[in-house]
Amino acid sequence: MFDVLIIGGGVSGVSCALVLGSAYKKAFAQDKKIGIIIHQKTSSLQEALFNNAYGIPAGKLGSELLTESVAQLHNLYPHVAQIENEKVLKIEGEYPNFNVITNKSSYQTKTIVIGIGSANTFAIEGLMDFVEPHKKAIVEKQRIQLKNDDHKVAEGIYVAGTLAGHRSQLAIAAGSGAAVATDILTLWNEGISSQAHDSIRK
Repeated sequence: MFDVLIIGGGVSGVSCALVLGSAYKKAFAQDKKIGIIIHQKTSSLQEALFNNAYGIPAGKLGSELLTESVAQLHNLYPHVAQIENEKVLKIEGEYPNFNVITNKSSYQTKTIVIGIGSANTFAIEGLMDFVEPHKKAIVEKQRIQLKNDDHKVAEGIYVAGTLAGHRSQLAIAAGSGAAVATDILTLWNEGISSQAHDSIRK
């Protein structure tokens, strides 16, 4: 049983995983089981080139970021389980007992974060009732989003990145994933506002 299972190995999903993983020294997060299903083949980063993203050297390829960010997650926070080459097909159950079914296996989790793109090919059974037209995308692109209130779709289900209704910008997607992570940390900390920072002073 995962405490949180993140679906998506792109910007918002890995950003969420990095923040959650980095909180392992906090008493309320030490025993939490975190997982991420990394399916990157259809990520919009595959063809991206970055010159205007804060903190990222000009000329950085999105394809490089995909591999580098996953390696960073593994190297710094190996306790975050990475599930590769599986595609989520269906979500069953309700909080705090979800069953996430992929093309190869199934996983139990208390909380779910959906961090995949906003393409209209979205087809995760169990979430289709939350699909609506993307409110900030060009109509001709036929993008979709999941209905949500500040990233929360339903009890125990969160959405991040463009699928949450944000515009397609790396910094926005990363911030969205991090925001969801801090909301989950706050829940784990009995509602006391929480975040995870490192400091050169420590």
